[in-house]
Amino acid sequence: MYFTDRGIEELESRRGDEEVSVAWVADQLRTFVDLNPEFETPIERFATWLARTDDDFDD
Repeated sequence: MYFTDRGIEELESRRGDEEVSVAWVADQLRTFVDLNPEFETPIERFATWLARTDDDFDD
């Protein structure tokens, strides 16, 4: 298990039963970057990855 998995595990245990929109997630990511500008690049990469996860299945 990676160290970051702890945060993922907490997210799943605290909010795993909730349904949220992609717009809500995008807003949360923007807020996070506003509060933590040093994470702009990793969040941008993560958001791009999320946006394109199904690209490999378009064959």
